Amino acid sequence: MTIGIIEDDRLLNKALDIALRKEGYETLQAYTCKEARALAADERTGLLILDIGLPDGSGIGLFKDISKGRKVPAIFLTARDEEEDMLAAFDAGADDYVVKPFPMKVLIRRIEAVTRRSGGRERVLSCRGLRLHPGKKKVWVGEEEVHLTPKEYRLLEFMMDNEGQVLTKDSVLEHVWDIDGQFVGENTVSVTVNRLRKKIEPKERQEKYIENVFGMGYRFGE
Repeated sequence: MTIGIIEDDRLLNKALDIALRKEGYETLQAYTCKEARALAADERTGLLILDIGLPDGSGIGLFKDISKGRKVPAIFLTARDEEEDMLAAFDAGADDYVVKPFPMKVLIRRIEAVTRRSGGRERVLSCRGLRLHPGKKKVWVGEEEVHLTPKEYRLLEFMMDNEGQVLTKDSVLEHVWDIDGQFVGENTVSVTVNRLRKKIEPKERQEKYIENVFGMGYRFGE
């Protein structure tokens, strides 16, 4: 998902950009109401992080104008924890409201909550405590994030998309390596599968996700 950051404080704008990209989101940045109008009109923008106080106008007034043409979820930012500002933001259609300064982790959780409520939650693949988030290209086992190589990630995503089905070596090569196997070593698939297993099947959990199907290939999730 692409998040539009509308914040005139350039240091905070940059910090938001870095934090959101680290979480796997795409971003677009604006510093004024004028810049924000073009940003909000971009069809890629799925959520706005919007400062109430902008140098050329009110963020609340800006959002009201934006909403006339296109409905986009918004989280407002303000330096003042005042009920009047909060009510004005919600009256304008805000989905949430955050007072500066704020921990980035709190904002990330607010973003996740807003996207869930607005129906914009991206697909998440899950199986017995293992979760893969295609939008963020991230994987968790329980509450612990698992760091995979690009090939390991593509292999896991392919397997989870085809949970319960037998996947042959040729089908894995075609979907994960985008080739028919002619130029790939004989053990390439099995070596990558074994590396993936070590990362998603830690001994302390005693959980098995990938099954060898003798003479045929692999099956995930059963």
